[in-house]
Amino acid sequence: MYHYTECGLKNVWLKNGYAIRKTSYGEGVSIQDVEGLHKFIGQSIARRPKLTGPELRFLRKEMGMSQKALAAFVGTSEQNVSLWERRGRVPQAADRLIKLAFLETVDGGSVEIRRIIERLNDLDATAQEKMRLEKGKEWRKAA
Repeated sequence: MYHYTECGLKNVWLKNGYAIRKTSYGEGVSIQDVEGLHKFIGQSIARRPKLTGPELRFLRKEMGMSQKALAAFVGTSEQNVSLWERRGRVPQAADRLIKLAFLETVDGGSVEIRRIIERLNDLDATAQEKMRLEKGKEWRKAA
């Protein structure tokens, strides 16, 4: 069996789907369908009760997000994401949101959840304007 540490996780072992090749630099490993392997690893992680730091990092990277982007996504600071990845104490709400976003991303969804949350974050960043309403036949935004 091959201990697949290249993914950043210590608990992944491959029974098959790889080949060890001799190169001029020494032994090298060739993994079949790395994309499919990472998708399966991520789906398995996302269905576990609680994320560890390395698992969070794995999901974040598989979604193509920086720590800064993930922080904005879940409504926290980049430093918090860094701490979560190093210490593995991810708040439950962030844990669930990250898993949900990952599953939607890899399961072929339209990434609707990520789009909605990013839109909400954009709205939070804008100043709230006064709501000016008027009554005609129905209530509406005043001109």
